[in-house]
Amino acid sequence: MSVALTLYSSDPSQIGEQFTPSKDLQKALGGELVAEFDELDDVESVAERESGLPLLEIYSPLLQPWSGEIVAVTEFYEVAEGLKSDLSVARWQSWSAVAAVTLAFFLTLSAIVFRGSKTIDLQSRELESRVAELTELLSQNDALKSRIQRAAAATTALNESYLRNLGADLHDGPAQLVAFAALRADSGLLSDPTTSTKRREKEVSVIKASLDEAMTEIRTICSGLVLPHIESASLGEMLAELLNGYRARTGQAVDLRLSAPISDLPVAAKICIYRFTQEALNNGYKHAAGACQWVNIAPCGAGIEVQVGDAGHGPPQQRSEGRSIGLAGMRDRVESLGGTFSFTTSPDGTIVTMSLPLHNMETST
Repeated sequence: MSVALTLYSSDPSQIGEQFTPSKDLQKALGGELVAEFDELDDVESVAERESGLPLLEIYSPLLQPWSGEIVAVTEFYEVAEGLKSDLSVARWQSWSAVAAVTLAFFLTLSAIVFRGSKTIDLQSRELESRVAELTELLSQNDALKSRIQRAAAATTALNESYLRNLGADLHDGPAQLVAFAALRADSGLLSDPTTSTKRREKEVSVIKASLDEAMTEIRTICSGLVLPHIESASLGEMLAELLNGYRARTGQAVDLRLSAPISDLPVAAKICIYRFTQEALNNGYKHAAGACQWVNIAPCGAGIEVQVGDAGHGPPQQRSEGRSIGLAGMRDRVESLGGTFSFTTSPDGTIVTMSLPLHNMETST
């Protein structure tokens, strides 16, 4: 290990001392100028500590002029109180700059995060609103779908009811009149050579009247399914016209019994009563030759009851149990208006009864 020798010192006691060179001294011996600021706790010599001042320690190599070889190193100290204060100011300035940059970066990052959070909250609210709107639209769509399905079902039922009523109107009206005309045509009076001309002409006129009435009803059904005189005529006038036409076709008188004047009946109720009475009378003429036919109409609570009877035994049993088109049509027509229908037959005669509630129907004007 190399040692260094002190050739000169401001402290005479150190001249001639040998010591181990420090790292800074070794660098200077290598040709490097070394300067280091040493605070009081960093200086190496006792003299430096005793000075009580911050020092700038400088190692400067000394070169031989003719060869440039390093022959010695000067070590000297410069009082660096100004440097110390400058370093302190620079240190505080650098710390302040770092703090300011850090604060600015933090504030900028906070502003970005805050703005992003607001944007996310806004988009979240908009998304929730859109979801709510879509949910409402889906709910409305489901409601509309249900309404469409109910409307389709109601339309199907209405079409079926319409077709059933149309079939009942055709059966109870024109079909009965045509059947009556066919029945009179098949009676044999027209083909019997013994029938007088007057009798034959009368029979032809009856058949013609029945067919004319059937044609009139067919036109009426085609034009609107509502008999044109029903809306304006009273129940008594409507039934009187029906019975007069029936008597003109069959020659049978029908006893009409009205227990009390009944006015302001709904059109639907008038049509139902008219068709019910017409079908019941035609059935009575077909199965009992119109023997002792009668019609009884009377108020029944908040509704009206209609009975049509005769002295016959009614249709065969298998047809009276509901498989008869006429009876089934009468029952469907009455029950579609909330009424009730009954059919009874005995050795004393046959009675067909219907009753209709009137409190939930609109009256005709």
